[in-house]
Amino acid sequence: MTRILSTLVLAGCCGAAWAQQLEPRAYSVSPTGVNIVLIGYTHAAGDLNFDPSIPIDNGSARINATVLGYFRSLNVFGRSANVSAAVPYSWGHLQGNYLGEYTQIYRSGPTDSLTRFSINLYGAPAMKLKEFARYKQKTNIGATIVVTAPTGQYDPNKAINLGTNRWSFKPEVGFSRAIRQSRMVLDGYFGVWMFTANPNVQGRKRTQDPIGTAQFHLSYDLKPRLWAAFDATFYRGGRTYLDGVRRNDLQSNSRIGGTVSIPVARRQSVKFSYSVGLYTTIGGDFQMFSAGYQYLWGGGL
Repeated sequence: MTRILSTLVLAGCCGAAWAQQLEPRAYSVSPTGVNIVLIGYTHAAGDLNFDPSIPIDNGSARINATVLGYFRSLNVFGRSANVSAAVPYSWGHLQGNYLGEYTQIYRSGPTDSLTRFSINLYGAPAMKLKEFARYKQKTNIGATIVVTAPTGQYDPNKAINLGTNRWSFKPEVGFSRAIRQSRMVLDGYFGVWMFTANPNVQGRKRTQDPIGTAQFHLSYDLKPRLWAAFDATFYRGGRTYLDGVRRNDLQSNSRIGGTVSIPVARRQSVKFSYSVGLYTTIGGDFQMFSAGYQYLWGGGL
């Protein structure tokens, strides 16, 4: 029983969700001084794929998460930039057969918090509301750093934990190109997740190789503030080591999905997204549904 529960976590059924994130228009800009509060919900369900040498069958999970987030647009040396933070809370069931014995477990609690800083290096200077009203996007090129902190619930004596007991960092570069004649926007992001060691996984030290990520999005403006997008991501890497012993859990996975953003009032909008695993070697082959509500103020709006 302990072996299967430990493997469910080490396979990355929850942690791999960082690499799976699909976020169209991440390099779009807002007037300086805009604030946004986000309340979101995500449901993920599907199969778990393991190291082939481990005798586990029919692994699956159902995971739910809520998130409270805050975003603010900035002027950094004349360039448009933003900073955001998110605090999630998760709960869910994991189950599977180990040597023919059915095992399941339930966990709920806070997971690791996330902060993000992004700056547009080309194509989008910092703008007040009047300047922003005249702004027509062409090509934006930007850079981002994402940091997750080990604030999630973690007990080294338990095989299943919601927190990872380590820091994670993702530097990223991205571009966003508006195709004005067709009201379409093409986005591409390229980043690398890097991880510090978890010094205590049931008394052992766990390290993990970096995970390279790539995302592509093609979105279409149906009308002002109402748009829909096709999303795709690919990520590879993340092999883990326990006390220096390499495991056969290299990830090489991809996902596709769609997103729609709908304005509901002058300062409010809702966003819905859905994605599925296209190809999964190790980790969660999940169907994921997300819904979020945004309220914005400031910046002269």
